Amino acid sequence: MSDEVKVRVGTKDDVDGMMQLALAACEENGLTNPNPTKLLAEIWAALNLERGIVGIIGAPGKQFESAILLRTEPMWYSDDLTLIERAIFVHPDYRSAKGGRARKMCEFAKAAADKLGIPLVIGILSSNRAESKVRLYERQFGEAHGAYWIYGAKTGGWKDKSAV
Repeated sequence: MSDEVKVRVGTKDDVDGMMQLALAACEENGLTNPNPTKLLAEIWAALNLERGIVGIIGAPGKQFESAILLRTEPMWYSDDLTLIERAIFVHPDYRSAKGGRARKMCEFAKAAADKLGIPLVIGILSSNRAESKVRLYERQFGEAHGAYWIYGAKTGGWKDKSAV
């Protein structure tokens, strides 16, 4: 049996595990209060390979270790498709485990963009450990081409109005 961490393409059977992981991601890193119906719509479409794809580390029916949600859509000013990363999330129980789950998610995204022959737009929107995430992304994707600023809120702060 191999201990190698592998990313698999999610299927509709993974919807419950993806929703659990997505809600955990929103709890930790969401900028505003999550809407489960909207989350489900994005996840369900990608799990069915409708304008997107989901990469998962973890066995069906068990807690997922990490996942990436990617969608294909044009930029707001164009008709040309791009691959847009909606979220990468590594469950806290697996962040220090061997195998480089976040790196594997990045590699999955690059492979998807290469296979589709379209640009990948991926970024970090986080008030937690952003510096280490930036270093990982620079190793995986090269030089950054922009940045985000959040005014009047912080990620994960939607749960506590005093966290602004």
